Amino acid sequence: MTRRQLEHILRAAGAVTDETEIVILGSQAILGAFPTPPDILCRSIEADAYPRNAPEKTGLIDGTIGELSPFHEAHGYYAHGITPETALLADGWQDRLIPLQSPMTQGVTGLCLAPVDLAISKLAANREKDIAFVRAMAENGFFDIGDFRTLAATLPEPYRTQLPSALSTLINPAGGSCR
Repeated sequence: MTRRQLEHILRAAGAVTDETEIVILGSQAILGAFPTPPDILCRSIEADAYPRNAPEKTGLIDGTIGELSPFHEAHGYYAHGITPETALLADGWQDRLIPLQSPMTQGVTGLCLAPVDLAISKLAANREKDIAFVRAMAENGFFDIGDFRTLAATLPEPYRTQLPSALSTLINPAGGSCR
């Protein structure tokens, strides 16, 4: 997905929900901080989204611009309506959201996870595709390792101890030190 495609999804999500703030929690949140990230970070054709002030409207997103909808068939990408509880996130994540607004969003603001929060969420999901995503983020310097560790300490167990260790293994597979 490109940033322009995400802007289109934001505009469409705002139109179908009659909301002006749409939170993006999934991998395509990277487009909020980095308009043109490496291809490995833009492979998804899905943007996980919910209206910030009306999460109960996520069904409208799924039903109108979701997977297998006419929107998806016409454009080749889609929104997946989610809830705020979908992802495991560190304390204060809402304060770190990155606004994405442009003439293309027509007054709708996307609120994208900060890269460090995205990395925490993806590593907590612990799926192969998410681990590869976090590895690419780390290789490109898209989040601060110290911030990751600090924020991971706010998570419940077992994530509080497992995530920093998993990140160290991920970016230093030979067992070297991780700053």
